[in-house]
Amino acid sequence: MDNAGICGKARGLWCAQITFACLLVNTSVRNKSIRHGYDAMEVEMADINLQTNAEDLDDKNISEDDGKRFLEKTAMAVDTDHVKAETGTRRARPLHDLVYGLEDMPPWYTTILLGLQHFMTNFGSNVSTAFILAPYLCISHDPATMAKIIGTLFFITGVVTVLQTTIGVRLPIIQGTTFAFLVPTFSILRIRGECPPAPTENSTMAEIDAAEEEWLSRIREIQGAIMVASCVQVIIGATGIVGILLNCIGPLTITTTISLIGLSLHKAAADKAGTHWGIAVMTIVLIILFSQYISEIGVPTLSYNSRRKCHVTRFKLFKLFPLILGVAVSWLFCAVFTATDVFPDDPSVYGYAARTDLNSMVLERAPWFRFPYPGQWGTPTVTLSGVLGITAGVFASIVESIGDYYACARMSGAPAPPQHAINRGIMIEGIGCILAGAWGSGNGTTSHSENIGAIGLTKVGSRVVVQAAGCIMIVTGLIGKISAVFATIPEPVVGGVLCITFGMVTAVGLSNLQFVDLNSSRNLFVLGFSTLMGLIVPYYFEENPGLIKTGSVEFDQIVTVMFTTGMFVGGFLAIILDNTIPGTDEERGLLSWRDNVTGDTQDSSYEDESAENEAETDEDVEKNYLGLTVMNGGSDGVVPITNRPTETALPPCYDLPLVTRFIRRWAWCRYLPVSPTFQGFKFGWITKSCKKKKR
Repeated sequence: MDNAGICGKARGLWCAQITFACLLVNTSVRNKSIRHGYDAMEVEMADINLQTNAEDLDDKNISEDDGKRFLEKTAMAVDTDHVKAETGTRRARPLHDLVYGLEDMPPWYTTILLGLQHFMTNFGSNVSTAFILAPYLCISHDPATMAKIIGTLFFITGVVTVLQTTIGVRLPIIQGTTFAFLVPTFSILRIRGECPPAPTENSTMAEIDAAEEEWLSRIREIQGAIMVASCVQVIIGATGIVGILLNCIGPLTITTTISLIGLSLHKAAADKAGTHWGIAVMTIVLIILFSQYISEIGVPTLSYNSRRKCHVTRFKLFKLFPLILGVAVSWLFCAVFTATDVFPDDPSVYGYAARTDLNSMVLERAPWFRFPYPGQWGTPTVTLSGVLGITAGVFASIVESIGDYYACARMSGAPAPPQHAINRGIMIEGIGCILAGAWGSGNGTTSHSENIGAIGLTKVGSRVVVQAAGCIMIVTGLIGKISAVFATIPEPVVGGVLCITFGMVTAVGLSNLQFVDLNSSRNLFVLGFSTLMGLIVPYYFEENPGLIKTGSVEFDQIVTVMFTTGMFVGGFLAIILDNTIPGTDEERGLLSWRDNVTGDTQDSSYEDESAENEAETDEDVEKNYLGLTVMNGGSDGVVPITNRPTETALPPCYDLPLVTRFIRRWAWCRYLPVSPTFQGFKFGWITKSCKKKKR
């Protein structure tokens, strides 16, 4: 037989095998209903490629090696029928060896336990925030009011967590209190002066009423500032300009802003820990011991599953709950020392604040159930200085949350969040802050990176688990007795916790320096100068009250609040210097930061060229969309269908529940930044016109 005949038969054999592979892929896609991140995209794109190649194979000569590689790729695409969970539900192939992926639904009892774990990881920051705000709100003497604020914090963060995981970014990410709002809050409340003396048994009704009105007026001012400033966050998310802002914000700006949050809060930690340094140091040592030295030691625990039945496993208790264990042990020691009269019973003697019986009446008087409601402290008030101060915290919270979204997606085995999911996430966080202001929690809400770390430890990235955690927080906020228990934690124990948490906040900011060239004198100058000025300027204004006197009281307050907010001063200087002092994107750390945080490795020049090409071909893409053919096994054999590439390229795990199938029918929805069909605004025509003008 001649060579032409042999080649023809070989080509026919390869075509038959590949056509059969196409049939397998189409059948797999239609019958397996893959709904998870990269798997859905990989199978769908493989479907497109296989069908296109099958049509063109008759007209092309392919080698045997090419055919083998093609069939290997086909086999990988077809292999999507993954192992089932013990519940019998099918799971898409997870990343990072996850026990439960993003779309998985564990058994109800497992869901509750895992949700409780997220709640316990998150409760420390919520409780700490209430204790930090107490002296500035003039309620340090009133644990009953503190219990109400703690309950409100849990209730609101639970509601926003459910909203975020359902219609927001739709990642398993917990929403909690934000330290970014604390620094401007302190600056706003310092303008009001010192708190009045705490009421005593001998105080008159006028003095008691004055103290009550003072703290109510303070929290109402914070409520109004948070609600109005958070509207900026809602607008940024709803209009899709988050990407534009990130073009001006690099690792140097993020490092300065976030690290100054932790550094600026050192006084609050020192004041709490200073009430009894012995207990505070014991709390610090225990947390460090549990989280750093013995975190890998497993505690023998009885377990059960359908395969191994009853068996003993090693549960890494210290690694998952170091904060809770440290607080519990220190609290127990305080109770023992109080019962044995080791701590003094005289308020003027050092160590009195460590007693556990100071707020015992709060637990007895607290109601079993209490429903927080909007305006529970009165009508919020708005001042321009307060709004501008909180706005600085809003921008810091946005930058931190975007990084959390990408980290959470990697941990939960989901694809990188598309632009529409990030826009919705930022918008929902803004709405959450508005709700927090309306309910009077004294703080806002943001994404918590501690719970992202818990996903990496437990290998559980299920969205349902975090939604269960949000429901647990809501229930906790409604049960007054639980909030009252948290309000009785001794102050030095809280001080030890704050020393750890504020240190971690500072370290998170400094960790962004890994992307920056620290051998560059330019970067060292921007970092050192902006950070130091973020500490010097607020200190000088605090030591010299009334320094700004322009004749306008409102303008004086605005300037004072802005310049006593360290992260505003440092962040503003960093963003100006980093964008004006000459330096390459690689030197500034922009390339590596985009690569590691957002997965975008393209530099600006490439983006400009890409934007120009997209602008030139946009009309062609609209008119000439891809026509695909699929095998449906009917009498006609092949039925032509059409799919737009903008729809098939989107990860379905970020789609809105119930409404996405309707949104995809309306072409105008792709121009909405929060729509699942949104592909981002293209400004290629602007770049093209600018280049023509330069010529």
